[in-house]
Amino acid sequence: MSTSGSLPDVLAPRSRAPGLLAVTVVLMVLPVFLPNAFYLDVAIRIAINAVLAITLNLLIGYTGQISLGHAGFVGLGAYGSAILTSRWDIHPGLALVVSAIAAGVLAWVIAGLILRFKGHYLAMATLGLGIIISIVITNETVWTGGPDGMSVGDFVMFGWQPSGERQWYWIFAALLVVTIVLAQNLVDSPAGRALQALHGSEVAARAMGIDTASFKTRVFVLSASYAAIIGSLSAHYLGFITPGIAAFPHSVELVTMVVVGGMASVWGAVFGAVLLSLLPQVLASFEGWETIAFGVILVVTMIFLPRGIVPSLAGLFRRPEG
Repeated sequence: MSTSGSLPDVLAPRSRAPGLLAVTVVLMVLPVFLPNAFYLDVAIRIAINAVLAITLNLLIGYTGQISLGHAGFVGLGAYGSAILTSRWDIHPGLALVVSAIAAGVLAWVIAGLILRFKGHYLAMATLGLGIIISIVITNETVWTGGPDGMSVGDFVMFGWQPSGERQWYWIFAALLVVTIVLAQNLVDSPAGRALQALHGSEVAARAMGIDTASFKTRVFVLSASYAAIIGSLSAHYLGFITPGIAAFPHSVELVTMVVVGGMASVWGAVFGAVLLSLLPQVLASFEGWETIAFGVILVVTMIFLPRGIVPSLAGLFRRPEG
């Protein structure tokens, strides 16, 4: 049982199956109620953000390692697939794998340098990494098209090419369910408990025999590689990408989703992604107000729900034991 000072996931392992079933059912019936391609596109973007938020939450929420450069790895995956398929005519599936491996190798190399930092020092280091990736993508006009962006080839697997928002919706919906299952299994495993111990106190975790440096590196590499995979698929879905996909504001949005939804909570990450992905659509007619709304939601959450919306509300409604 977790102590009150830790950040446990909201749902105990045995109670997660109903939640996963409910999400799966919602994803299956949702297209029936979406009237056109625009709403399907919004649903796809929510699923993309939810997957990215879950992977980032593994790093921030469970391991306690802040990252302000997560969008950089998304950009590496997107531009890696775009360049390999469009410039070198490499198969999209192979391009996706190569891009994910490249992002993972870069994360592994960088992890040894920056994960020794803590707090705002680590935040600044990851911020610098994300900015460097964004600058390289923007300035390498020959390869990336620079600020104007570049087209991305079609995604073909085993002779099948997804076309239209509805087919892409099923791909990203399935990926979201798989990500939730994998994240929950990781959290429930001995490795997941080691990560939570590391988040609570790195010194205490070390005293218990946990190789903290190794665990931090593994999660950083896993998070980066998964972000690159999502970036690759997103690039093929969009058909055209710009450096904004790897920019600092995108990283801030992802961190905000994790913090607002609830750190150390898989469902909190999903809820945060849904809330902050829908918000710009709701405020679309009020130009510029979505940025103010982001700030207000973040401030209110930090003041009244410091653990995030989902963990805080779950704590309020959880029956006291005894």
